[in-house]
Amino acid sequence: MLVNIIMKQNCLLIAHLKNNIKILSSARRLSTKNDEKFKGKYDVIIAGGGMVGCTLACAMGKNALLSNLKILLLEGSPNKKYELTPHYSNRVVALNQNTKSLMNSINVWEHVEALRLQPVRHMQVWDACSDAMITFSSTDILDDDVAYIVENDVLLHAVSKELSKSKNIETVYQAKIASYQLSQSQLSHENIVKMSNGDTYSCDLLIGADGANSAVRNAMGVQYVSWKYDHTGVVATLQLAEESENTTAWQRFLPTGPIALLPLNSKQSSLVWSTSPEHAKELLNLPEERFVDALNDALWKQYPRSKGIDACTAWVGSILHRLGLPDGAQRQLPPSICEITPNSRAAFPLAFGHSTKYIAPGVVLIGDAAHRVHPLAGQGVNLGFGDIKDLTELLTDALYSGLDITHSDWMQKYETTRQRHNVPTQLCVDALYRLYAYNIPPFVLARSIGLQITNALHPVKKLLMSHATT
Repeated sequence: MLVNIIMKQNCLLIAHLKNNIKILSSARRLSTKNDEKFKGKYDVIIAGGGMVGCTLACAMGKNALLSNLKILLLEGSPNKKYELTPHYSNRVVALNQNTKSLMNSINVWEHVEALRLQPVRHMQVWDACSDAMITFSSTDILDDDVAYIVENDVLLHAVSKELSKSKNIETVYQAKIASYQLSQSQLSHENIVKMSNGDTYSCDLLIGADGANSAVRNAMGVQYVSWKYDHTGVVATLQLAEESENTTAWQRFLPTGPIALLPLNSKQSSLVWSTSPEHAKELLNLPEERFVDALNDALWKQYPRSKGIDACTAWVGSILHRLGLPDGAQRQLPPSICEITPNSRAAFPLAFGHSTKYIAPGVVLIGDAAHRVHPLAGQGVNLGFGDIKDLTELLTDALYSGLDITHSDWMQKYETTRQRHNVPTQLCVDALYRLYAYNIPPFVLARSIGLQITNALHPVKKLLMSHATT
């Protein structure tokens, strides 16, 4: 009798629980249905749709394993229709061989070639305060081009063409993100992204590709080591006085900062001039004719020289000659500028930045969100594309091994691998900037002899180029 009563009570309890579950499930479904602001759950959300964010999305869409993931790309800009015009943009990037390989692997490079790019087959870097100079050529890196100059818009359009073919990737344009609610442990596996219009998305893996002022990085609460350079970058599109093959990148270190000419075609080059904020403002306000005069002056002017430094560099040159090493590079004359493309002048501040952590539970940083570098070596965007290559490879290996998409093993490997490459590159570029920031004799002598010796030692030059192109 007692057993029957207990069994009956248990059955009633089970029925009651089942009924409550149905009620809760029904309420949850009703709540979800009525909550029009919740737009869905994704495996991956990429915050930031610039060159790096879009390329990552494209790379994941092309990958056999990663293409099974549901991915959302949040792009702050509108979806613009790109049209190739005769006028070059003043925003260009120098892509290295590693980046070219990445673009080839996702079928983007063929679109870039069909639009326009200019190979760099030679580089000449020289000091305005001495005879020191170093040159690089395509033969220094196994007959490959040194780099490729591509407009930002051209590259982004080429990536977008391939990205549109990926069925697993959804893109939201003009996406204004209000806040992030990040998962606090590997167990929760959910990050919440709230938009300024009230829309809400959730995901397991959030990837911050939202630039140097990354809101994702701020939400992670990690330490960000940064400082501003007392320099501003002035850019413009230049018309050359004479038509030529124009496959040489020129960089001269002036007392006020480096000036570089990057080839665009046989008649045009792109300018990147790093100088003081005051001088940059002055350059932007100059009439076009006077701006052209200032450019040619920067490339050709003879600055005061130290006889002692000239004597030391001559002595080092003689020692190198006795050792059977080249004691100097064959100096080429830079091109003359005849005019600039109207309205192509612009300026942007220069700074250093590095996040001490690239990862948090369910969160990864790539590109400028993780690291920022002075543009004098043209490595900024290439470091970001290197992040993409390693991230996709490591995540693919993790999924192939049966690991979760947010498993700490692959994320730790990503952080370690990228920091071992990015940090030395950033510090070398920063040291180079500081070495040329002072024109007192000891600094001029040190950098002049350093350039001489580096230029004479072919294995060292090849090592430098190898690191710069990977």
